[in-house]
Formats: sequence, structure tokens, C-alpha cells
Amino acid sequence: MKKIMVTGALGQIGSELTGKLRDLYGANNVLATDVREPADGQDGPFRQLDVTDGERMQEIARSFGADTLIHMAALLSATAEQKPLLAWNLNMGGLVNALETARDLGLQFFTPSSIGAFGPTTPKRDTPQDTLMRPTTMYGVNKVSGELLCDYYYSKFGVDTRGVRFPGLISYVTPPGGGTTDYAVDIYYKALEEGRYTSFIAEGTYMDMMYMPDALQAIVDLMEADPGKLKHRNSFNVTAMSFEPSQVAEAIQKHIPGFKMDYAVDPVRQAIADSWPDSIDATAAKEEWGFEAKYDLDSMTAEMLEKLKVKLGK
Repeated sequence: MKKIMVTGALGQIGSELTGKLRDLYGANNVLATDVREPADGQDGPFRQLDVTDGERMQEIARSFGADTLIHMAALLSATAEQKPLLAWNLNMGGLVNALETARDLGLQFFTPSSIGAFGPTTPKRDTPQDTLMRPTTMYGVNKVSGELLCDYYYSKFGVDTRGVRFPGLISYVTPPGGGTTDYAVDIYYKALEEGRYTSFIAEGTYMDMMYMPDALQAIVDLMEADPGKLKHRNSFNVTAMSFEPSQVAEAIQKHIPGFKMDYAVDPVRQAIADSWPDSIDATAAKEEWGFEAKYDLDSMTAEMLEKLKVKLGK
């Protein structure tokens, strides 16, 4: 990767990924694009882009001289379930345009999949890399379709497509953005601001999670990996931890003893969570490109609270 174009660069992952890539590869070598203009100034080039406009996407990539396209633009799980047709048109239409851009310009390509690609009939514990995938949400349908499409563009056209299945991602930089796992972000804000939290996910609901620094490093490591060692190429399972809401509360109470949590379950997001695995097996990612997560629940919690105290002025 030398000249990198990022779509969805102002989103939950894209905003932090763009900064990391600029630190690693140089600010002027990473072009941020998004459908909206940035509220704050950028420390590198930015172009406004609606990813459903394939002609403009290709024009921007060509004029920038990109050799890599990282496609992050998408609606997240809960939002996609509320607006399924918009999710299909944006998530799939944007992906097709991005893949066509990569195909026509000979670009290396990355787009993330998700544990949302799994469904209620997928094995719930230690979910294998290759397994039954019958999601029951529009977001999940988008992700499975995207995985297959990326495999097709690799095998049919030789596009160097790569991707991971992200679990829930936790960050102090960007606020919750419409995902089912967002309780695990919001709980830290509420712990510091109010000393209590009402979880929209039921007690005992395990989901895989990852701290954002590990997720960003996984993208870089996969994109820099030797292609000859990649048997799967797309949609590698990655994870750092699996927990349920009360375990997050207990981790926070080690730092804020008076913190309290109760429950008011959101049936839509709970149904989505129930259709996902409790834990997944990341062996293929470890063996094929050396994936390794550094943070567990306790180390992540300590850093989240420390960073948010500064951010919130606590």
C-alpha cells in the first residue's frame, strides 16, 4: 500500500483508520472520502463521495493515483434493519462500485464483513471459519453477499480482495453509531457521566468484541500480508474477547465501585444479537497472516475509562 483511498472515512471505523493509515503511510498518501463533509479540518486530502455513484468513485481513485481501495461505507446492523432497502442499495450498490473500481484500476482491495454474516443456525460457540451462514437480518444478508462477491472478483477477475469478519468494535474516539454491539461503547460513557447504565441487550447475551486499536492493526496486517499465504483471502474470523453485559459492568466497577447497571431490552437489537455467535474461532487468521489481539476486557476497560475521562473532562 502506497496510495490509499478510503470510503466511509468519517464513519465509526473509517475515521480512526484514516488517521492510523496517515501516520503509517504519510498524510498526503491517504485520501479520505465520505458522503458528508467533515465537521473539522482534515490533516490530509478529502473528497466528497456518494459510493452509489460508481463513475465518480472511479474518477476520484484515478485522479488520486490510488493503488489501494479500502471500502468502509455501509449502514450498520440496527439501522439497516430499520431501513432494509436503503441498506441493500447502499451496502451492496456501493460494494459493487468499489469492486468495479478496483477491477478497472488494478487496485488492492479491502472491505470488512462482520459476525452479522452468521445466523441462528450457525454453531454458537467457537464458530468455525468455514461454516453454515444463513443470517436473518438485512445487514447479515449484505455481509454474506459481500463476502461471496469479493471471492468472485478474486477468482474471476484477479482482484486482490481481502477482508475480515469484525466482531463488535469498542472505541473512545467515535460515539455509538447504530450497531447492535454499541451497548459496549455507550456503557463507558454513561459510567463516567451518570454512574449507571441501562442495557438494551439482555443479561447473559454473549457476543464477540474487539478494541478498536486491535481492529485497525488487523486491517494493516492483513493488507501487508504475503498473498501467497492467504488461503481464504476474504472474511477472516477475528476476535479478542467474548463477554455479556454484566461482565462489562464488573470490569467497570473495579475502577468505579459505585457503578450500577439495569436492563431495558430492545427486542429488535436483542433478536439480532441472539442470531449471532457467542464466540468465534480465529485460527485461520492467526495461521495465515499472524493475527493477534493485544487487549482483553480488563485492559480495554482501563484504557477506555482513562481516555474518556480526558475526552469528557471528568
